[in-house]
Amino acid sequence: MPHVETQMRREVLEIPVAVQRLLDHGGDDIRRAADAIRERNPAFMISVARGSSDHVATYLKYAAELLTGTPIASVGPSIASIYNRQLTLTGSVCLSVSQSGKSPDIVDTTHMARAGGALTVAMTNDPNSPLAAAADHTLNLHAGPELSVAATKTFVNSAVAGIWLLAEWAEDTALCAAIRDLPERLERAIVMDWSMVQTALAQRNSIYCLGRGPAYAISNEAALKFKETCQIHAESYSSAEVLHGPVSIVDSGFPVIAFAAADEAETALADVADAIAQKGATVFATTPQVRHATSLPTERTGHALTDPIALIASFYAMVEQVATSRGIDPDTPRHLKKVTETR
Repeated sequence: MPHVETQMRREVLEIPVAVQRLLDHGGDDIRRAADAIRERNPAFMISVARGSSDHVATYLKYAAELLTGTPIASVGPSIASIYNRQLTLTGSVCLSVSQSGKSPDIVDTTHMARAGGALTVAMTNDPNSPLAAAADHTLNLHAGPELSVAATKTFVNSAVAGIWLLAEWAEDTALCAAIRDLPERLERAIVMDWSMVQTALAQRNSIYCLGRGPAYAISNEAALKFKETCQIHAESYSSAEVLHGPVSIVDSGFPVIAFAAADEAETALADVADAIAQKGATVFATTPQVRHATSLPTERTGHALTDPIALIASFYAMVEQVATSRGIDPDTPRHLKKVTETR
């Protein structure tokens, strides 16, 4: 039976083109924002986001701390929108991430951050959105229209824009080179064969997603997409925490997918993946270092901080196929709409 091409699949296949469009047209805005951050020399940063955008912020938290030694804390948007409080943010930088740029609580929190003394940088796919108007600097994602409810190319372009911003701020030439190579790497990532994960999920409705460091953000995003597009109960854990309690519900054949980049956390994550596999789980991992888990084919990007972007592209291609194999239209998940505006 031929695979029906969903809107989500078309948008996943467009990811390399969307990233190239960002690289071609987004550089001036990103460099201006990076220069402003370098001049500010912040002691700390905050992020403001929800859902998939918040997973981008988690990725950037790890990246900023690894690259620049600058901590990033996630701020609950309700502090500004519901509780109407003002945070003291003098000398800091606020990164706001929203694909639509329309959610009132993200906009309110960005206003609050700016009033509290933060340099505000918004990443959005709509440069004419309320969020863009609220920030000192706006990074247009240049992802093009995204019609499927599930965010894919906007997530990837948000991650690329954010890591590019950090690379320019840190003046890291090796990372900038890896970013420029991403479209070619992503072309290969979206055709990786992860069908063995689909097979393992055929009779299952729960899965664990694991990660460590920047790849933990990808684990979070994967768990959300399993729920959103496949109606599969998925939970994301750091590989450092899963053995402390959550592993108790693992039984024979319980599916687990572990996301690893080529960084210092890879060996530790592989060890945990193997430990869970030895308990009877069906464990897949994006690393060749496993001995008992099953290694998934991956596209490495030449830099540990861009590896997670290729991982999520491979995952998106797979999870869309899992959804359609279960008779679910991933373009129209039940109870969901494209833009969720929270206060």
